[in-house]
Amino acid sequence: MAEPYSKHPESRPVILAVDDDAGSSERITDELQRRYGRDYRILSVRSIDTARSYLAGMRESGDRVAVVLVAPMSDLNGIALLEEANELHPHAKRAVLIEWGDWSRDFISRPLRAAIAAGHADYYVLKPWKFADELFHRTISEFLHEWVSKDPTAPREIVVVAEVRSSRGAELRNLLDRNSIPFVFQASDSPEGRETLRSTDRLGATAPIVKLVDGRVLDDPTNAELAVGYGAYTSLHGSRSFDVAVIGAGPAGLAAAVYASSEGLSTLVVERYSIGGQAGSSSRIRNYLGFARGISGAQLATRAHQQAWVFGATFLVMCEATGLRRNPEGAGYLLATSNCAEVPVRSLVLATGVNYRRLNVPALEGLENKGVFYGASRSEAPQFAGADVYVVGGGNSAGQAAVHLCTYASRVTIVVRGTLTKGMSRYLIDEIESKPNIDVRLGAQVVDGTGIDRLESLTLQDAKGLETVPADALFVLIGAQPFTGWLPTEIVRDEHGFVATGPDVAVTEALGRPPFMFEASMPGVFAVGDARSGSVKRVASAVGEGSVVIHEVHRFLEGVEHQRIGAS
Repeated sequence: MAEPYSKHPESRPVILAVDDDAGSSERITDELQRRYGRDYRILSVRSIDTARSYLAGMRESGDRVAVVLVAPMSDLNGIALLEEANELHPHAKRAVLIEWGDWSRDFISRPLRAAIAAGHADYYVLKPWKFADELFHRTISEFLHEWVSKDPTAPREIVVVAEVRSSRGAELRNLLDRNSIPFVFQASDSPEGRETLRSTDRLGATAPIVKLVDGRVLDDPTNAELAVGYGAYTSLHGSRSFDVAVIGAGPAGLAAAVYASSEGLSTLVVERYSIGGQAGSSSRIRNYLGFARGISGAQLATRAHQQAWVFGATFLVMCEATGLRRNPEGAGYLLATSNCAEVPVRSLVLATGVNYRRLNVPALEGLENKGVFYGASRSEAPQFAGADVYVVGGGNSAGQAAVHLCTYASRVTIVVRGTLTKGMSRYLIDEIESKPNIDVRLGAQVVDGTGIDRLESLTLQDAKGLETVPADALFVLIGAQPFTGWLPTEIVRDEHGFVATGPDVAVTEALGRPPFMFEASMPGVFAVGDARSGSVKRVASAVGEGSVVIHEVHRFLEGVEHQRIGAS
């Protein structure tokens, strides 16, 4: 049976189930108690008013609420209760309990879909109908895994200690977050931070420190030193050559790595910053095929990274491609990187992605990572609880950032030069419109700002003129600048620097044939994803291109082999 409610908080987080049907409530309570009762406090009620009282009381007492499950009930007040739960416990996972087949009943499915679209419900859960209903438990376990990954009180493998306003501290947090490395941040002047500094003989340190799971301490580490600390490779050991090198570990590069390595090609992946690329910072992608509840960009990237690694792909992180030239001693190319000697590769897939464009506002240049952020790291959001936050951009990345930030900030304002409908998916626009603490300023741009060691204000310009507003943070997610400046001049690019491929490439003497669909102007060099001229800037299309390009890589390598045999 469920535990009685107590207003005295305890260490165990709460799972709350609300259902007015006696038999259903008993089954749900029994399943939850037997499976999770040791680690979670199971509360089960049959009244909306009681549930509302519990939620309010737990907010006052500081209880951590992990999951809230609510049946629609006869008047559908159960679904409406989830909106209140969202406001009182914004980090709790929330779901509608339904019976098998309820999705076909319009009076339930319509408000259910509306609640999910508005972000009040994360998904629905089928009520258990048998002993040890594993379908029910799979969903609950996924909820708990997602919740605990965001719980700041949960133990973590890595501890970062830095001053709250440290620019380098923010960079380290962003780096770990974007690479899906579990960590906890402790301000150096907090009791926890001082204790960590004391226990590591670093009291008085002004630069950030990183304490690793094995007890080692890194003092103000470089990106590469931090990556080595959490077990990543930043350089190759020994002399090696590869069938294909993939430059960039965003969705397109990861897909290419999975398909290349699974089909027997020796594969090297070179990533200059984070596994997942820009997509890795997306808090939730809801329209990616096969993930009905949505998935964060970091989770998607982590799964793809693990998949490619299991197939044998070699990953180098914090390693930047710096040059490419033909191999004078044989077929293929020599790839130069920031961390290694030149690496022989038979073919190359460019999946370098893009950087967010700078605002070019001089007053804000010195405030990067001090309230001004390019991209949207999930790790930065909690420090802006109750703050005024601005997001610049009209694409999906900007919309996802705003929805995530509004969980913490008192007010989030999206600033976009045009309209949201031009570059943002409808589901995100609907969710933004449902959030009372998100404003949208159309036809506006940031033209100035103030702050000494932290952002203090922004100046916005629109058709009405200039307005200066107080601001605690600015997240910039606009435009796209491809990372292609390191490529040789033989590789044709458009006026914006994106790599031309396929029909956009003339038949050259070097090619000697029409290029493949994703092939650039150098034979055996391919471009996919955001770095390719004319690409669709969506995660699914990048994954599609990354998988298809390996078929073309095989055709190229087979052609080279035939030429070699013919010449001999």
